[in-house]
Amino acid sequence: MRAARLTSPTTTPTGPGAVGGVTPVVLVAHGSRDPRAADATRALARAVSAARPGTPVRASWLDHTEPGPTAVLRDLALAGHRQAVLVPLLLTAAYHHRVDIPAAVAAAAQAGPPLAVRVTDVLGPADGTVDAGLLGGLRRRLGEAHPGHFDGLVLAAAGTRDARARRSVGQVADALAVEFGVPCRVAYASAAPPAAGVAVSRLRAAGARRVAVCAYFLAPGLFHDAVAEAARAAGAVSVAGPLTDAPELVELVLRRVDGRPCRPMVTPIPGPVPAR
Repeated sequence: MRAARLTSPTTTPTGPGAVGGVTPVVLVAHGSRDPRAADATRALARAVSAARPGTPVRASWLDHTEPGPTAVLRDLALAGHRQAVLVPLLLTAAYHHRVDIPAAVAAAAQAGPPLAVRVTDVLGPADGTVDAGLLGGLRRRLGEAHPGHFDGLVLAAAGTRDARARRSVGQVADALAVEFGVPCRVAYASAAPPAAGVAVSRLRAAGARRVAVCAYFLAPGLFHDAVAEAARAAGAVSVAGPLTDAPELVELVLRRVDGRPCRPMVTPIPGPVPAR
């Protein structure tokens, strides 16, 4: 039996292997025990589907929530699809992207008809490039948090022991620092220092009086809750919400689906104004 195969990122999402001429899209999230996280993933899937009418968009999770990506891929193959595009809803290319997702694709090939699966880049920096859509979504959530003027910024992420993944988070922080013209420091909810409260305190000790926190999370959950609590206790003026189904994130997902390059410019979005 032929195995599912990971094809080139430039493969188009339509073709003779697609039912009705349209290739389905499978979104794969990390998964969480917190039901709010799954709700956020479903909301993103609905938004992607609305932006691409006629394209089947299925949500899946690596852990805690069903269905998993293997089950979704098998179902698509049994429905007659011969190709699919799988988008990892991940902000860093760490263990889940390198190991768990390829394993899920391989497992889907063990039963049922053959299915060619193209796995896209993660939503975080690809090849060292921070997509403007990602920055636009972060800026939107900062604006919604109503921080007003700020003179320091913390980018709070879930955390990872993978040094390359942490460097990619640092690239996003550097891009935010340029975007807003203020110092931006990285913090983590787990696995790596510093914690959000520590990062806020360090910026305040360095002279910042109004520190805002940008949430580098795709969905709400215990990690985001902990970041928000610690940051506010340390004196942060606001903590942004997760990206969830921000329009800029939807556009980024579709760029990954289509194999298009990162968008270089950020569309101006009303948002927080850094202190001068």
